[in-house]
Amino acid sequence: MLRNDAISALAVAVATGCEFIRVNVHYGVMATDEGIVEGEAHETTRRRRSLNADVQILADVLVKHAEPMGQSDIGLVAQETTRRALADGLIVSGQATGRPTNSFDVSVVRRAVPDGFVLVGSGINEQNVWRVMEHADGAIVGTSLKTDGIVTKPIDPDRVRRLAEIFASMV
Repeated sequence: MLRNDAISALAVAVATGCEFIRVNVHYGVMATDEGIVEGEAHETTRRRRSLNADVQILADVLVKHAEPMGQSDIGLVAQETTRRALADGLIVSGQATGRPTNSFDVSVVRRAVPDGFVLVGSGINEQNVWRVMEHADGAIVGTSLKTDGIVTKPIDPDRVRRLAEIFASMV
């Protein structure tokens, strides 16, 4: 599937019983190396309703590997993404895969949508997990679990164990 093909992701989720989809640009317009990517929240939410699908939409707020072509206030974008674009949860990431998410950005999103579901979408590691997760409900973790923290290398079981132990101690 393409980077921002929420309709296909929704179809796959319905067919396979998935609980959620991730949409890179659900609301707004972003400039990316693939070109201009426009959010299609209206289409995605209508399709979800027409399918009577119990699939949550987790939407990136100012997605990584992109720059906003409009509003760049992360708190306002978070509010608009949940209130107007009807995302069920928000993902706050760093500038690129594996790059740390700014803990201040996570706190701004949490203040903007205090009852919302907020995930950290990049850069979680053993050194920053406590600081970054302070205002989040969960995280998407990948690069830091790889050997030497390099995305193209295999998963390192010791890194997985250590980070899992840290997460377990947080609850």
